Amino acid sequence: MSKTKITAARLKAIHGEKQEERLCVDTGFSAIDEVMAILREIRQEGDFTAFAGSFVHSEDLLVARNALWVLTKASDKELAALQVMLHELIDLAMSTDSSSVCRLSLTVVDRLKMEEGDLRTDFLDFCMDHMARVDEYPGIQSVCMKLAFKMCRFYPELMDELKRILEAMETDYYKPAVKSVRNRILSGRMK
Repeated sequence: MSKTKITAARLKAIHGEKQEERLCVDTGFSAIDEVMAILREIRQEGDFTAFAGSFVHSEDLLVARNALWVLTKASDKELAALQVMLHELIDLAMSTDSSSVCRLSLTVVDRLKMEEGDLRTDFLDFCMDHMARVDEYPGIQSVCMKLAFKMCRFYPELMDELKRILEAMETDYYKPAVKSVRNRILSGRMK
């Protein structure tokens, strides 16, 4: 028996306001329980794209953040369904004023396939800028570095530019997570 795909409108009609209310929980132990419960419901429904389409663009940043948090808990196979939303998630990361929404949407993007045809110069510029900013959150710096690497690997001249930027970084100003990603790229251990 095949699972019936449901539309974003139907998902909202089924769980809609109730799920949106549940996505309004703030951080803490109760929040992770709620996030995991919502993830189980999405798995049961079988439509991660409808969930993402319904909630990641919410004007309520808490709802958007928690919806993205739910998605980060999904398996890579489950997240593959969001491949059709790659550019939408990139746009969200580049346009939001919320560092949490930015970090979480970048994390989801990092777990999706990035092919040569997906290279966007505006997104590459965004990643290169944010990975080098000393005032940026380390989580955003690290994932931007990974994404810049993913995009540059198709073009030797871009990879050379990325490595020059990474070599020029004053590592004293960066957290260990950022230094680790930097060192993995420079040493050739990043895949």
